Amino acid sequence: MNQELVRVYVPATVPMLARLREQGLSGDQAHAVTPALREWYAEGDEEELEYVAFTRAAQDALHLLRADPGAPRRRVVVSADLPPSAIGRGDGELGSSAVTLADVVPVAAVAAIHVDGADAVEEVGAAADVVAEAAAGDPDAQFTVDGAEDHELEWYDVTELDQLLRAAG
Repeated sequence: MNQELVRVYVPATVPMLARLREQGLSGDQAHAVTPALREWYAEGDEEELEYVAFTRAAQDALHLLRADPGAPRRRVVVSADLPPSAIGRGDGELGSSAVTLADVVPVAAVAAIHVDGADAVEEVGAAADVVAEAAAGDPDAQFTVDGAEDHELEWYDVTELDQLLRAAG
């Protein structure tokens, strides 16, 4: 990765991916390895910190699915490399990986696309239905969300976007 770029993990949905090539990926928030995250996980190496940021983006994808009931029930995380000027500071809370995006993410900045496989659809759908309750502290809802998080997202190169959309749509 180019030292001048920052890797961000942008939560998304399949319909958002369908607009990626022509319009870029819109979203106002993403996740990255922030100073606040580094401070909180003092013992973690770079790869572990990136995994935390990635996992939080996958959690945010559940909220996007809840807001779009017509979207296929698959979490999507887009890994992109952006210049620091395209990324705003997050909330600054200790341990936070949240950052803001100044503009849409162009397809040229996409490093990889991560999407749930077909085997995760049922659990992801159930988790999307209760993700707000889980965030509010409901232990039963959290159990459902944890079930979705047991599924690893599949990795795709940006050149596989059309194939991915056909398979996931």
